[in-house]
Order: sequence, then structure tokens, then C-alpha cells
Amino acid sequence: MNELAADGIPVAVTCRVLNIARQPYYRWRSRPVTGTEFERALRANALFDAHRDDPEFGYRLLADEARDAGSSMADRTAWRICSSMGWWSAFGKKRGRNGKKTGPPVHDDLVRRDFTAAAPNRLWLADITEHRTAEGKLYLCAVKDACSNRIVGYSIDSRMTSRLAVTALTNAFARRGDTAGCVVHTDRGSPFQSRKFVRALARHGLSGSMGRVGAAGDNAAMENFFALPQNNVLNRRTWNTREELRIAIVTWIERTYHRRRRQAALGRLTPIEYEVIMSTPVSQAA
Repeated sequence: MNELAADGIPVAVTCRVLNIARQPYYRWRSRPVTGTEFERALRANALFDAHRDDPEFGYRLLADEARDAGSSMADRTAWRICSSMGWWSAFGKKRGRNGKKTGPPVHDDLVRRDFTAAAPNRLWLADITEHRTAEGKLYLCAVKDACSNRIVGYSIDSRMTSRLAVTALTNAFARRGDTAGCVVHTDRGSPFQSRKFVRALARHGLSGSMGRVGAAGDNAAMENFFALPQNNVLNRRTWNTREELRIAIVTWIERTYHRRRRQAALGRLTPIEYEVIMSTPVSQAA
């Protein structure tokens, strides 16, 4: 408005076009925003964006995300801003009226517990599991093709963030390529409801699908898959480091599950064998 006024356009005309009152503008002119207030607003915006993407983060992790986005601040500053705005971790203590319930799903349930697909890249299932080590928890996000039961993409990290889910989805897309129209079904976990994950789905031409809150059966196929490494690998010993556990998970998926574990649902074939057989008629016809 200042620039328009300098060009000769009356403030009354600008306010009428923008449908705003003149009084707030004149109050701002008499007491403009200080540099400190502006800097605090920028920091609050960065913290809010990080909190919206990863609601489970506490103020320290939100400060890390804000600093990565270019808004530097101390952890204590982040705590003051988050405390004043009521931005608490979803995993923190209940705070009465400030406690948040699970929000509405960002996608409809397109699967309805029918975890089958007639061809690859028609339906992917995704979920996140965790396991403890002496160094702390390690999280695995996996994406499974419902046709061949192959794990088409996965990521492993020490924190359960939206980046964990986005990386797994990106790896799946890079491996499969032609995925236009593929449905990606998940639960309502915060990484899958984050803006980053929703944008990644749209960027790759994928359709999102979500089950209900607290309904494990709505993503039972992934729950069954995660039970396999838990029973056959992870629960059989203790793990001292996250790297040790990460290597064990990757080895089990790539060597055992994909290439050695035969499945009755696939005609006693492994996921790799099943996909090779399915693709053979296509290659011959070409």
C-alpha cells in the first residue's frame, strides 16, 4: 500500500479494492513492525511448517527442521515460540483442551481391505515399523506391490518423520518407473498425512488411499509382512547399534524375502520369480 500510495493511488481506493479497512493500515504506519517482531514471525512460520509436516516432533526437532529451512534459532527460542502457540508433540503428555485428536484423512479408502492386484504397479501398500537397539529405535518404512508382494521401495532412519515415508515412496517410483494411476494405501500415521508425502504422491502421478483410525485390518497385508522380519530376524537377538540392525534388515529383504522365501499366494514362487514370469509374456509379445 505504501508503494501504491507513492505512485499516486489513494489509500482509500486501495483499501476498497483489497476489501480491508483503512484504520489498521494507519495504525501500522504510526507503529510499524520492528525488526525483532518480524524475525520472530519468520521463526514462528518455520516452526509451524515443520510442526504441520511432522506433528510428533518436539521443539528441539522442530528447531532442527527450521534451521535446515534457513531460519536459525536456539532451542530455547524454539521452546518459547512453540509454548506460546501451543504446538506440542503428538506423542507428548495430554494437555486437556489443548490435546489434539486425529484429524480427517487426506485420502479416501480406495482399497476396502481388498489387498489384491491383477498386475504390478496397480496397488502399493505402505507402512512403518520400529525396532529397538542399544542406541535407540530404528524405523523402517516399506512399500509393497500387492501383485507380487515385492518390496519395491523402503527407507530406514533413526527418526519417524515425513522424510522417511517420502524417501521410501521416491525409491519405489525410481525402481518401478511406469506407475501412472497406481494406488498407494497407508494408515493414518502422521508421515503419510504430511504435506510432503501428499505432494510426493501428486508429483509421481500416484493416488492416495487411507484406512480408518485404529482399524489394523485396513492395512493387514503390511502388518503381516512386518511380522516376518520381526519373528525371523529382529526378535532373535539384541542389537547394539542402529547400523548393525540396518544391515540385517536390508540383507533380509533383498536376499531372503525377495529371492529365497517362497510364498503360497504366489504359487510357491519368490516375489522376484513371480515378477519375471509375469513379465515374460509381455516381452515375448513385444
